[in-house]
Amino acid sequence: MFFFENFTVSNILIAVVVLLGLIGVNEFTRRSKWASIGTYIIMPILLAIFVWPKTAIRGDGDWFPIVKTLSALAGVIGFMAIRYIEKLQTKKWVLIFPVAILVINILEAIGRDIEIYMNYNGQKVWSDIEGLMMQGGPWNIINAIAGIFLIITLTGWFGIKISKDKSLDMVWVDQLWFWIIAYDLWNMAYVYNCISTRAMYAGFLLLISCTVCEFFFKRGVWLQHRAQTLALWGMFSVTFSSYSSSPLFSITSTYDVAPLYLWSILALISNVAVFIYEIMVVYKTKRNPLKDDIYCDLKAYKRNLEENGLLIKVPLKKVSMKKAASKK
Repeated sequence: MFFFENFTVSNILIAVVVLLGLIGVNEFTRRSKWASIGTYIIMPILLAIFVWPKTAIRGDGDWFPIVKTLSALAGVIGFMAIRYIEKLQTKKWVLIFPVAILVINILEAIGRDIEIYMNYNGQKVWSDIEGLMMQGGPWNIINAIAGIFLIITLTGWFGIKISKDKSLDMVWVDQLWFWIIAYDLWNMAYVYNCISTRAMYAGFLLLISCTVCEFFFKRGVWLQHRAQTLALWGMFSVTFSSYSSSPLFSITSTYDVAPLYLWSILALISNVAVFIYEIMVVYKTKRNPLKDDIYCDLKAYKRNLEENGLLIKVPLKKVSMKKAASKK
């Protein structure tokens, strides 16, 4: 096939199980504080003591998987603190943490794209240390530029709120569907460029899982969905570090140049489009993207508020009294 190859009935079924597992565990832990504590704090501590010392280091001293997993867990735990500690919710500076975590992760990926280009431009080399096919080219630079636009188009982080329901979700109201899709295309391009051998699992399935959770389970909570599914996959991949050599996880990218270019070009086009749209909205409304929610006139924005119990509705009686007063 064009993007991926080595499909069998068994590894397709495993891919479906992985996807459903990520969605299911994310939803279960999202709805319960104690399930979150058990999954993202207690379980990693136990794994770090009894399991990861034997499984975490891949190849010849490659610490990247454990570092990435711990950073994802740090994000989840930070978001849990914002969600569950009321005193933190009153402090505006705390809201810098979610955007900082996101920006740092994007910058890491931009740096990795550039590194792959510099080290492997025009080459196709198998790395025994990382267990990956390393292949650099112009697609790395194209996607790195897309990542810069992705950061520029982040808006409304000071408007992050906690949902008014039992799950107490962290709601980034201004992070709407068009930015999420642009992120998905960019991140898929990054994974396809830099982690091509495991792009189906560390990229496609992960991105589908958090996007499905956002669009079909709870809107406005994409960053929380993303952090939790990423942490879950990271814990699995570090615990079962040899999974990629199993025939059950054998779907790989095709390593062809055409899909490498296509993912990165789609990422750049989508992110430039979001940037242009942001400029148009800012010009029209005079809102400050560094401080304000700039998309608050859109239905998608209002739906994010509504689904999280944050939409303030004016009672009909008060409206009618105001109208009556104005008529007098």
